[in-house]
Amino acid sequence: MIWRSCGCNTKASKAVSVPSGSPMPASLKKLSLRILQDFSGSNGSLEKSSQPERAGLHTRTGEPGVQQQHEEANAGWTKGSKLAALFEHPLYNIPVPEVTEKDKLFVVNPKEKFSLHSSGSDKWVSSSKAETLLPTGKTTYDTYPTWLKFHIGINRYELYPRRDPLLPTLLRDLATQRIISSVQKSGGTQLKLIMTFPNYGQALFKPMKQTRDQETPIDFFYFSDFERHNAEIAAFHLDRILDFRRIPPVSGRLVNITKEIWDITTDKKLAKTFFISPAGNVCFYGECSYYCSTEHALCGKPDRLEGSMAALLPDKTLAKRRSWRSPWRRSYHKSKKAEWELNPNYCAQVRETPPYDRGHRLLDLIDMAILDFLMGNMDRHHYETFEKFGNDTFLLHLDNGRGFGTHSRDEPSILAPLQQCCSIKKSTYLRLQLLATQPYRLSDVLREALATDPLAPVLAEPHLQALDRRLGKVLVVVGHCLARAGHQEKVLVDDVGSWV
Repeated sequence: MIWRSCGCNTKASKAVSVPSGSPMPASLKKLSLRILQDFSGSNGSLEKSSQPERAGLHTRTGEPGVQQQHEEANAGWTKGSKLAALFEHPLYNIPVPEVTEKDKLFVVNPKEKFSLHSSGSDKWVSSSKAETLLPTGKTTYDTYPTWLKFHIGINRYELYPRRDPLLPTLLRDLATQRIISSVQKSGGTQLKLIMTFPNYGQALFKPMKQTRDQETPIDFFYFSDFERHNAEIAAFHLDRILDFRRIPPVSGRLVNITKEIWDITTDKKLAKTFFISPAGNVCFYGECSYYCSTEHALCGKPDRLEGSMAALLPDKTLAKRRSWRSPWRRSYHKSKKAEWELNPNYCAQVRETPPYDRGHRLLDLIDMAILDFLMGNMDRHHYETFEKFGNDTFLLHLDNGRGFGTHSRDEPSILAPLQQCCSIKKSTYLRLQLLATQPYRLSDVLREALATDPLAPVLAEPHLQALDRRLGKVLVVVGHCLARAGHQEKVLVDDVGSWV
């Protein structure tokens, strides 16, 4: 199979009709699906797939060579780095359970190869055609593009391991890979684009709508707030600092609207919304429920526009995901309140309702509420899980663009799951305590993490300071729960054992 990047006349490419909202042309989608089908067993036949080639997969969690990769992953951190010290702390070295074959989202077929056709070429080949192109000593795993390695590494317990050596490369790819296709993503309330790279990788692009120092107006409802590109970037790093690792990697990127969107889009409906402003800037607005109009157009300077680039999860035809309505979903109404806002004993009925009546699902939901409170994100109506893993898996923390909208005020109702249930994982509580101390202060480690992004500074300083204030409020809520319970075992659910 050979795939060739488009070197055709860009204006002519606009004549190809693709329905608005299509993530990519149908032929390209088939090729993209074929890649993962070639390199993995389908969800229905994983047990029949070949064993992964350990020599190629040892770079992931629990395999030999971790120390070397740890050093490589930390190479960008300077001496005295608080972030490096945080990740060295015992609380960030508690092992995850052993990952068995059934715990992997995909099982790799070690016979499949994937390689560049020739040096400097955008043509890729798979299967037997790549055999003659493998450098001496390289495994089949080494031939996979980084986005495919990321997909292969997903398991029941985490999207990516703590010291994932792939992460710097994946973030760099999101920020620098050549964009060969840009079309509008269907669904959602605001404009988002699916961008495709020459190696079949794809990213979700959210454009800049607010400057760093703008706050959401106090009279805005949470469901009509802007989605911010820098919130997506900051949320990924915050999620990692909290050791959740449930948000796909996100990088900032400065995009050329003309060359990387307008000239190459095959989305006719999107193409019709481009125009040149009176100031000579290139603008567009797409089609969506909110803020897709000439008055709310996205304009470059003159054609450069900031945005977030989020790595896409595996296609749902290969790795089905289930969407769950959050028990603490807001009413999304201007005057009505949700049941949890009226019933102080609401958590008792949640605890009796599947899947919250067993396992760690409720505790994972409380983790997500803490993340949202720190960001100020009120827009968490649903969450997703990988269907293959049933109820015994982590929650995906997707769509975080409405976070970091305000720094001068906090929204305590976001913490309702914690306040009403008075339960929290012991590991989460201990890490929050650690992040409230001077050597590992949350604002400092997040500031350091964000400094590596191409769009740094990602957050205005008041947003970073607000994190420390909100973290203190989370600890106060847990303190009140402990005082009422009498025994900490009723509040702090032990998930660390003797490791700390």
